[in-house]
Formats: sequence, C-alpha cells, structure tokens
Amino acid sequence: MRLYRLIIILSFLFVSLNVSSQINEDDINSLSIFSEYVKAKNYDAAYQPWMELRERNPKFNSAIFVYGERILKHMIKNSAGDQKVDYINDLVKLWDEKRNNFPKKTPLGDVMAKSAQLLYDYMSELNMTKSDVYNKFDSAFITDSKTFNNPKNLYTYFKLIVMLYDEQLKSAEELFTKYDEISEKVEREIKNYTNKVNKFVSEDISESQVELSQKDERKVKSYNSFLKAYDQISKGMQIDLGDRANCVNLIPLYEKNYEEKKNDGIWLQRALNRLFNKECVDSELFVKILQQKNTLEPDASTSYYLGIIKDKEGKSAEALAYYNQAIDLENDGYEKAKILFRIATKFKKDGLFSRARSYYVKALRFNPSMGKCYLAIADMYSKSAKNCGSDNFTQRAVYWLASKEALKAGRVDSKLKKAANQSSRNYLAKAPQKSEIFSSGREGEIIRVGCWIGRSVKVPKL
Repeated sequence: MRLYRLIIILSFLFVSLNVSSQINEDDINSLSIFSEYVKAKNYDAAYQPWMELRERNPKFNSAIFVYGERILKHMIKNSAGDQKVDYINDLVKLWDEKRNNFPKKTPLGDVMAKSAQLLYDYMSELNMTKSDVYNKFDSAFITDSKTFNNPKNLYTYFKLIVMLYDEQLKSAEELFTKYDEISEKVEREIKNYTNKVNKFVSEDISESQVELSQKDERKVKSYNSFLKAYDQISKGMQIDLGDRANCVNLIPLYEKNYEEKKNDGIWLQRALNRLFNKECVDSELFVKILQQKNTLEPDASTSYYLGIIKDKEGKSAEALAYYNQAIDLENDGYEKAKILFRIATKFKKDGLFSRARSYYVKALRFNPSMGKCYLAIADMYSKSAKNCGSDNFTQRAVYWLASKEALKAGRVDSKLKKAANQSSRNYLAKAPQKSEIFSSGREGEIIRVGCWIGRSVKVPKL
C-alpha cells in the first residue's frame, strides 16, 4: 500500500512537471498527507504538514501554494484578533513566495492585485486606510496591467478612487483619468473574450442552437462568464461615476487643461469619448477638441464624431459620408462593428429602420456575437407592425418575425438570453393566438411582410 501511494504521488509530480531534483520520501509523504486533508476540507489538520513542507522545500511542488491558499483562507475565516491578522499577512507572504518559486505560474499583476484585494477586504483588521489600499492596487496596475485581469479586483480599484475623490483626497482629473484607464482595460478584455466567442458563432445564425463539442462548450461558457463579469464592471463604473462626470464638471476641467494637452492624442481621444458619452457634444469645447484631434491624428473615431456634428447641423448626406469614412478607416473587425452599431442605432432613433437594419447586419458580420443587434431589429419590426400588413392578421404576424429575431440574440450572447426570451414572449403575446389561427384557416401559410421589412413568416401549425 505504501509503495502504491509512492507511485501515484511520483506519477502526479512528473505529469505536472513540478518534480524537484531532490525528491525525498519526507516531502512526498507531507504532500500526500496535507493534499488528502485539503481534498476532504479538513484544513486544520492539513495546516501542520503543509507548513512543514512549505518551510523545508517550497520549490518541491506548486500544490504547496495552490492548497496553501485554501488552508490560509480557512484560517483567516475562522480566527480573530491578532491571529487573524497574522494569517492575512501570511497569505500575502505566500503569494510572494509562489511568485519567487514558480514565476511562470504566478503573473505579477494578478498576484499584486489579489494581495491588494485581500487588504481591502480586511482594512479594518489591518488598520489600513483607503489611500493605503488604493496605492497597492495602483502599484499593481502600473507594474503589470496586462495580467491585472480579475474583474472583482478591477472594480474594487475603481471604487476606491471614487471614495477618495468624494473625501477630497483625489482630484477630478485623477478620477476621470483613472476611469479612462480602467475602462480601456475592461474594454480590451471584453474585446479579447468576444473574439474568442466569435470563433464558435456562425454569422448566419439559424433558429437552432449551434452544436458544440463538450470541450468547446466549456470554453465558450468560460469566455461568456468573463464577458458577463466585465459587462457588470462597466455598468457599475458608469453608475459609480454618475454625475461626478457630467458636462458641468467635465467642460471646465478639459478647458483648463486644453492648451497643455492639445498635442496629446490620448488625452484628446479620452476627452472626446467622455464628452460624447455624457452628451456634451453641443459644447464648443467638443468641436474644438474634435477639430484638433482630426488635425493631429485623423482616424475612424474622429470621422464618426464629425458625422455626429454634421447630423446635428441637419446635413444628413455629409454625416453619412463621414460615417462611412469611419467604417473604411477602421481595420479592426471588433471596433468596426462598434461603429456600425452606433450608426445603426442613430438611424433607428431617427426612424430610418431599413437603413438601420442594414448597418446592424453589417455589424453582425464583423462581430457575430453582438446579440443586441438582433434585439434592435426585433424592436423595429415590432414598431412597424401596424404599417406592414394588409389586414389585422398580417399586421400582427409581424410579431412572429420579431420573436424569432429576438431569440437569435440569446443564442449568440448568453448575457442576453433572459432579455431575449422575455422579448420573444412579449412579441408572441401580440401575435395571432391559436384560436385566431384556427378561425382564419391560415395555419402553415407563408405570409409575405411588405413595407421596409420585406421578409416572410410562416403561420405556426396548431
């Protein structure tokens, strides 16, 4: 039995590629003992043999740190006073040790952010201030923002600067700059995972779910989990920022810094984005910054914003030319889809449904998991029902089209599944019901929906 256990442990070590050049029986036994205790969630019993191996041979196996984290989190949760503080500090120390002994398994930004999050969670026990903890997060972000990826950590980082701003310990400029930096980081992660999901989404989504292997299904589920978390962060940051970044506050700040920053392309772009998002495009400052950015670094973004200006001036043809120029200038598919979606939404708002749909469809070609395009098209169908049928029955048949379109959103974007299903049910409630289908005698008939929609829908069979 003892020999069998040794063989199993050695096999595990070699497969994991974590074999020490000086394997000895004591290390193997210690690893075996505390591993079994951890698997059984008997963390108190695991503590002593784990600590002995950690101190004796920390390079022996990365499980020392993986299981050690679970052990110390249990100890922290089930202790108080000075003992709790000691365990908290030891967990921070453990992450540092893992970084030293297994650097390839321990991204620097990630471990620094985890440590900062732990300090935030136990600020009162550690007698730390918000500024102390914020500086820890800031150091992690500055040192290695590439691996500072945990959604919770990013959100805590931003919440702290909002609190410090409210306590007048950070300036408005510092708050807005940090908002931009973290937002850009979140957007990069959303783009990264969206592109991964898109590999498994067909551009021509059918009424049935795309079949995936179990392996691919797990991948997509993981990607969507991250996308949902980052989406929640983005919304949470917008809520937290709130009126702190309204036109009244933004315009004087950007006016004050304009002369100093007018040759800084990043500053100009961030100012444009912030003013646009807060609906400050009617200000003279927005136009001034836009013209300067277009002179300094003309790109897809400046073309799009110039289109917005022309639209507001009532120059629709010039606006459309700028919008199309923005699309042509953007080479990245994900970014191109964002521009197309914005243009489509502008046309939808103006009641130009046919034109809006064409741009939503184009957006889906570049980002097939952009489910909100399907919801927008479904909404336009619904709004057009009374105008796109020859009689009451055919007018209400449009809602079947809207329902089918809405359901596509949930199939390509799991975040929208609940909203898509709810929208579908609402549309179906407005469509002809079974009794009406029966009395009409049109079961199974193909109805051609006219006007701008130009689609066909089949009357359901009873």
